[in-house]
Amino acid sequence: MVRFEYRHFPFIGPESIQAAAAVECANEQGQFWQFHDTIFANQRGENQGAFHEVALKAFAAELDLDEAEFESCLDSERYDSIVQADLQEARERGVGSTPTVFINGQIVEGLATFERYQSLIEAELAALQTP
Repeated sequence: MVRFEYRHFPFIGPESIQAAAAVECANEQGQFWQFHDTIFANQRGENQGAFHEVALKAFAAELDLDEAEFESCLDSERYDSIVQADLQEARERGVGSTPTVFINGQIVEGLATFERYQSLIEAELAALQTP
């Protein structure tokens, strides 16, 4: 069995923490990956205003999210503790950059090709099959 888990690693300051929470708010409306991709496509550097609350709400509008629901979610800060817990766990596991992927405990840092991930996953699945 293969299970995929996504964890936030908002290591570049307050804006990245707020952006991660915004992704979770978008997830409430079924737009996790769309909002995630929008965030990454609009990076401008550390705390340069790209993920200010006004910008995050504009991204939600561009994705046709229910703006009132999104704003209420973001303003409530209900995902802040989850984002902070993800950040703490990443630090405890020695994550220092993005992307970082764990495959059955094996760490893969930086960009990797589909073939590399496929190879690692298939090797782990084969090891599970071996008596």
